[in-house]
Formats: sequence, C-alpha cells, structure tokens
Amino acid sequence: MPTPLAHGLAGLMVHVLSSRDRSELRDRWRLGVTVGAAVLPDLDLVFRIVDGRNHHDAETHSIGFALLAAVTAAVVFSLLRWRRPLALALAVFLAWSSHLVLDYLNVDTSPPIGLMALWPFSPGYYKSPLPIFMDIGRDLNWSTIRHDALAAAWECAVLVPLLLACWRYRTRRLGVLRWHEASKARP
Repeated sequence: MPTPLAHGLAGLMVHVLSSRDRSELRDRWRLGVTVGAAVLPDLDLVFRIVDGRNHHDAETHSIGFALLAAVTAAVVFSLLRWRRPLALALAVFLAWSSHLVLDYLNVDTSPPIGLMALWPFSPGYYKSPLPIFMDIGRDLNWSTIRHDALAAAWECAVLVPLLLACWRYRTRRLGVLRWHEASKARP
C-alpha cells in the first residue's frame, strides 16, 4: 500500500481536476472532502484492533465501497445544502477510486495479496503484474522507517509532476473560461 501522502496527493489531483471554478478550487471544505475520501479506505487498518483480523485491502478497497461513499456523500451534502452536491459526490467517488488505483499499482507483501477491487461484484483479489510503488512497512524500526521514507520520496517523484500538470491544466482552463465569459459580457 502506498503512504497516506501518496493517497493525499491523488485526492488533491481529483480536487483540482473536478473544480468547476476558482471558488471551488480554493474551497477548503471541498479540498478536505476529496483528500479525505482518497485517504479514508485505509481506516480499515484500525479494524484489526477490534477483532485481530486483517481487514486491509478488503471491502473498503473496492468499487462497491466507492459507490457507497459517493451515495452517502450525495445524501449528506444535499441535506447540508452544499453547492453542487452531486458533483461533489462524484469527486468523492473518484477520490476513493484513486486509492484503489494506487494500491493496485504497489508491491504488496502482506497477505492477502492484492485488493478486493470489484467487491460486491467479485470476491477476488487483484494485483498489478507491474507495480510502480514500493511496499510500506508497518514496524517501528530504523530500517523500516528508512525504507518507508524512500518509498514516500518515490511516490512524490511520481505523483507531484502529475499534480503540477493537473494544476496547470485546470488553472489554464479556468483562465480561458474566465476570459471567454468576460468577452461574452462585453456589449
């Protein structure tokens, strides 16, 4: 599994690409929702405390759970009367799904290998034959900390350029839209 840093960067990419205008791009609540949705599937690591069983990469790491999170978000954001609740729910779905993509593309050394990506449609575990990201250790010793720091640096090397490309695309697009709207308003 990639680090929370990698998942946060992916959630930030979803936020940037799904923002319709500059106010959405600067909206901290919206940013928190998308980044939170990208990181939240790893909350299943806490379930081990409850029953001692490894729940990681199971149902919470699936397209079915991403859909459930999006439907829940749509209902909650509609009740709270947030602006564009369905668009934000779609961003939640995409951010949650970004978690699945990153976990699919990593080296997995903790059984069960892979993730239950297609639950509830399939109980199978899926893993990329060509991983991009390194595995992350969960022990607290210096060699694991060093390895995890190297893995996080690699994730940044891969994802930060993608984030910058997303930012450039979105801000240019918003700039063009703003110019286009201003030209329409002129008499």
